[in-house]
Amino acid sequence: MEKEATKLYDLLDSQDHKAVLSEIVTIVSLLDSDSIMDQFQSVYQDIVRLFNGEYPGYQASNTKYHNLEHTTMVTLATARLIHGSVKGGYRFEPENVMLGLIAALFHDSGLIQTKQDRKGTGAKYTIGHEKRSVRFMQKNLKANDFSDQQMDDCAQLIKCTNLKIEVADISFRSQEIENLGKIVGSADLLAQMADRHYLEKLILLFKEFEEAGIPGFDSEGELLEKTEGFYNNVTRKRLTYDFDNISLNMSNHFKYRWQVDRDLYTESIRNNIKYLKSILGDGKKSRLFYQQHLKRGGLIKERG
Repeated sequence: MEKEATKLYDLLDSQDHKAVLSEIVTIVSLLDSDSIMDQFQSVYQDIVRLFNGEYPGYQASNTKYHNLEHTTMVTLATARLIHGSVKGGYRFEPENVMLGLIAALFHDSGLIQTKQDRKGTGAKYTIGHEKRSVRFMQKNLKANDFSDQQMDDCAQLIKCTNLKIEVADISFRSQEIENLGKIVGSADLLAQMADRHYLEKLILLFKEFEEAGIPGFDSEGELLEKTEGFYNNVTRKRLTYDFDNISLNMSNHFKYRWQVDRDLYTESIRNNIKYLKSILGDGKKSRLFYQQHLKRGGLIKERG
């Protein structure tokens, strides 16, 4: 494969959670943090079971946008950005590397319903789901003998994925934990907007927003039409100012891991926005128009 032509999703199959775990293990070994892997892999398998409906007391995930693939790809992006940041001069203790990865795994677990909760889908919990995620994280980690301090650190990291919370208002135990929070928050934004099926998945995200009662979008088309503005006014601002541009270290990861001296996440995001602008053209389009132009991954079949 020509390095100049390498794209983000050439590197692995994002839908194969075992392949994603294998790559995370490789990255952790590059960080000389192999000592954390048994604990991390145990939690990773719990999250896979949770989303697949195999975790005691919980249904399978039924949110089409915030699904297992999203969670594992955010976790992979977290591992990549930790690695890139270390290459850029940051230092992280192995135990804290593990907490960063675990926070990414749990960050959307609050969207999973219990078996007794039969009304609607987990999307109804979108507003405030981070608090539910923290509660599930605490329940799981306590059962796995994690300390109160580890659980508290993990809770602060999960808060960084909540766009309504200012990072400056979060109480971090140390600068190292704060840096990890900025990495987890950055990874959440980068992983979803760089997804090669991101534009198609926005149609699925609209259904989640609709059930949750999130205002501002009257149709799938309006969500798509506002996506470039979200990128420029929310994502880039948060990456640059709230997270202190720590995401710029992502290019270090691809350089040292893959010998690709480029930030493949930023490239993929820009390509998504470029294609979106090309189909939007000069005004609003019909629902049928979007369905005809957003066909990657066969996701259109998942509309309900």
